Amino acid sequence: MEISGNSAFYAGLNAIQAGQNRVDQAAGQIASTAVDRSAGSQSSELQVNRLRGVDRSQESDVASSVVEMSAGKFQVELGVKVAKASDEALGTLIDTYA
Repeated sequence: MEISGNSAFYAGLNAIQAGQNRVDQAAGQIASTAVDRSAGSQSSELQVNRLRGVDRSQESDVASSVVEMSAGKFQVELGVKVAKASDEALGTLIDTYA
């Protein structure tokens, strides 16, 4: 019996990588939003506007980035489960045919 490549295992690895990229991108967006806010905090007019109300667009951007980070986390966790299940199935298959 020839075992060339375990596609389920590689699918799990690809899900892990995609989830990590998703988390990295969302974290970068959160960091850039924080940098934009701190760079603008020098202005007294901005401080007055900040006291009057929160910039809703930046708040929703941060919220959507946090949601993306959570989705990326779950994507990584599911990729790990797929890779583990595939590895266990392959091990069982090898034990059975050996």
